[in-house]
Order: sequence, then C-alpha cells, then structure tokens
Amino acid sequence: EIRLFERLDRLGGKLAEHEREGFVFSLGPSLLTMPGLFRNLGVGCAMVEPDELCRYRFADGSWLRAFRDPGRMEEQVELLAPGQGSAWLAFYCWARDCLAASRRTFFAGPLGRPPEQARIGDLLAVAPGRTLDGLARRFFGDPRLRQYVGRYATYAGSDPYRAPAALGCVPAIEHGEGGWYVPGGLARIAADLAGLLAAAGVEVRTGAEVTEVIADRVAVSGVRLASGERVTADAVVVNADAAALYGRLLPDRRRLRRIAGLGLSSSVLLLLAGVEGRTPGMPHHSVVFSADYRQEFDDIFRHRKPAQDPTVYIGCSAVDDPTQAPAGAENWVMLVNVPARDPSRWPMSVESYRDLVLELLARREHDLSGRLRFVETFTPADLRDRYGAWGGAIYGSAYRGRFAPFRRPGNRGPRRGLYLVGGAAHPGGGLPLVALGGQIVASLVEEDFTEVRVRAGRAWR
Repeated sequence: EIRLFERLDRLGGKLAEHEREGFVFSLGPSLLTMPGLFRNLGVGCAMVEPDELCRYRFADGSWLRAFRDPGRMEEQVELLAPGQGSAWLAFYCWARDCLAASRRTFFAGPLGRPPEQARIGDLLAVAPGRTLDGLARRFFGDPRLRQYVGRYATYAGSDPYRAPAALGCVPAIEHGEGGWYVPGGLARIAADLAGLLAAAGVEVRTGAEVTEVIADRVAVSGVRLASGERVTADAVVVNADAAALYGRLLPDRRRLRRIAGLGLSSSVLLLLAGVEGRTPGMPHHSVVFSADYRQEFDDIFRHRKPAQDPTVYIGCSAVDDPTQAPAGAENWVMLVNVPARDPSRWPMSVESYRDLVLELLARREHDLSGRLRFVETFTPADLRDRYGAWGGAIYGSAYRGRFAPFRRPGNRGPRRGLYLVGGAAHPGGGLPLVALGGQIVASLVEEDFTEVRVRAGRAWR
C-alpha cells in the first residue's frame, strides 16, 4: 500500500507553469535531457527536439549557436574563435569520458556504496581537484568559450570558479542525447506520471501538507498532516528540501548544521513577459552573457546580492509550440541567477532589478520596448513559500569544492525506513538526476524491506 501526500493542489513540484491571457510560462525546467530515462518510466507524452540547443550572445556582440551534432558544433566554435574548434572537440571527448565514469560510479547507486562497475581510471576521469573554470582554461584560450563552459555550473545553482570540474560532463548529455521539449509544456511529464500512479493503484492526496515525520530514535512510524491526521507507515520517502526535513519535519540540528555548511545554491528571479509580435530568428533557448562573469558570481555567492551585470537565460517555447502564446505573440521567460535570499534584503527593489534586466537586454540586442503586454516576476521568496526551498535555493546546497557531490544528503535518512529524494539529495537537481534519485530510493526500499515482507507476510506501507 503506497500513499502520496502533496501540499500543493497538483503534482510536479517545480515542474509547473503559469498562465495569463493566453500565455503559458514554465516556472521550472524548460529543457528535457536523457529522455530515455522518462520513457523507461512509462512517460508517453510527445517529445520534440529543437534544431538549435541554445544560442549564446557574448558581451562583445558575438554569438555561438549550439547544435546537438558534435561536428556541427565544432564548426560553430571555429566560426566564433578560429583555431578553437578542435579544442571544443577535445573538451567534448573529455566530457563523454567523465559522463561514462560518473554513470559507473556517482549515478550508479546511493552514496557510500562501492560501485560494482567502477574502473580504476574513473576517479581521474572527472578531473579531481579542478574547478569547472580550471577545466575550461585547460581546453580554451578564448575567454568567451571559458564563459560558455562555466555556464554549466548554473545547471546546479553553483559558482563555476568553485564548482568541481565534473559538472563539465553536461555537454556530453546535451550533445549525446539532445535537449528536448514536450509540446504543451514540460509539465505534461508530471501529468503523465500522475496517470501512471493512478494506474498502479497509488493513493494520491493533494492539498495535504505533511508537518511531521513521526519517528523514535531507531525507525520512522508514519507522518502527521496539517489537519492533525496521523498516517502510519513502515517507510517514509521525503521529496522535500533536506533542510526542511531536518529543520521542521524531523528536527536534527547536527544534520541541519552540516547542510548549512555546504552553502546554499543560487536562486532565480523569473521575468514572465507576454510579448507582442514575433522576433525574427528567435531560438527556443538563448543566453545573454554578462561582461564580467567572475564579478557576477562574486556578487551572487560572496556579496549575496543580485549582480549589477547579470547573465540572462531566455526561453521562448512559442517558437516551437503555438499553444504557448496567442497568435502573433511570444512567451518570454527570462531567468536571472540571484542569491538565495529574501528580496526584501536586496539593495534594490524587485521592480528596480526587473527594469535593470530589461534595460540590459535592450542594450544587448533584445529590446522589448513597446512590445510588452505585461511582465510578472517570480522571486526567491516565491520559491521558498511555494516549495519549501530553504532561502529560495533552487537546488538545495551548492556544489562547492572538489568533493562537493559526495557531501550532499544521501538517500537513506538517519532512521530506519526514512529516505530522501529530490533535487536537494543525491545525486542532485534537474529532471534526469531527480528521476535517477527516485530509482535509487526505490531500489533501497525494495532491498531494505524484502526480508521484512517475507517475515511479516504482508506488504510494507
């Protein structure tokens, strides 16, 4: 017997969307990688692959168009920085080796368990001791290409000058398996999974907030809901921020201090804009880089304030999906990395920072003057209040230091029958890693309770 309790009125968590006046905006992931993982889970919704992975615009006005095909990508890099195309190909080969090593080790199971398929060279394959920026400097002399590589740290809410080089394996996923979109929006994935739960007989209760994990010093025994109802259980799988678990649901100061010591990942400010007219040549995904990347991350992580010159991601799904905006219009989701901190403590108002971002984009060939029907904001405070994200951190802890991936909360909790899953736990955030984490937890529950089921002659709850 399996029961699922969700505080919100819908399943999916951050895999959500917002609608206004016929415009649909993604509030969470906008790109799907490792689609086969979701097909294997039974997700049947259509998936399409945009021709262009992403278009990068640098502060000097130059552009890099990223395509899935490595040969085509090599050509684009060569156009941007003559002589560097072969360097990108060498970087991609390194990323493939790093990804293969990670799949045999880090992604293969829970932390602390010796991987069965590991090879002697796997540790060296992930460039231990290097930061992501250090890795970029190893391959590229052009600072724009180093900035492009550093962008992958933000996939984990981290600083490329402090994050481990292993995050550089992401291009092997994007160029190996592609970046995909789901017509109708990525939230369709959550709807498909909800249908699979119903078909499997799982009891799903939305609008049901869990306020306590009930446990003694040895094992969990259930959960308590905000209504006061107590639900007994042999196993409790917590898909919430680990800091929320140890700070509120099952208070544990020692573990909470350990999580705090890792440092928070970045948060985001989203600008959701209904845009009149169509933009010639507009890609589905684009990134407008700042002029000083190091200063940008110093502002976010050291000074804990929004950068004065931020990098801006722009997602416009209406380019590939006419259901996402009224005819002749576009839905722009502009994402800026900001510190995981309540905006009331920023040195400027959210409105002032919104205007700064729009003015910056206007100076960098993305002028929306006279085209805006509306702009809504989604802040770190919204992330905190809606999803229970500690401080509004989008990925829980940041990846900081050479052993950062191994210091995140593991999938087994400190009580028998307690398990952690989600972006704040091993192996990390993002749709594919969260799905992998779910598979790891499922195998742990099966492993831990097989003997219990046989001995007790009944199914665990």
